[in-house]
Amino acid sequence: MPRADFYLIDKPRFREQPLLLVCELARRAYAAQQPTLVLCRDFEQAEALDELLWDFDEDAFIPHQLAGDDDDAHTAVLLVPPGIETADRPLVINLREQPAHGGYQRVLEVVAADPAEREGSRERWREYLRLGFEVTKHDM
Repeated sequence: MPRADFYLIDKPRFREQPLLLVCELARRAYAAQQPTLVLCRDFEQAEALDELLWDFDEDAFIPHQLAGDDDDAHTAVLLVPPGIETADRPLVINLREQPAHGGYQRVLEVVAADPAEREGSRERWREYLRLGFEVTKHDM
């Protein structure tokens, strides 16, 4: 059964910079040798995450790149802005407002503390349940 994990941001360091939590999740996925897609809301978010993945932990190296070139299949973490087609991977970190659709075994939803973000996450939660996902919540 596929799984969707909702990470609700609460800690001050993640409230100020929600993409830090994305970096932490990407680091865990890379350590577990799980190729990962990060579905970004827009190109600017993908670029910001690209920079943050280089800088957030000087002891961690997470091979990553913006999706869309020949090295995609060999890169551990692919940052995918809307409009770029990529092959499905078992693990997806979804930053978009709509649920992630594809052949994923696990979807990680990062939800900012903003009330509007929380409302959108409730709709995605219901959609994943409807699609047969096992859904869990984690307070971060």
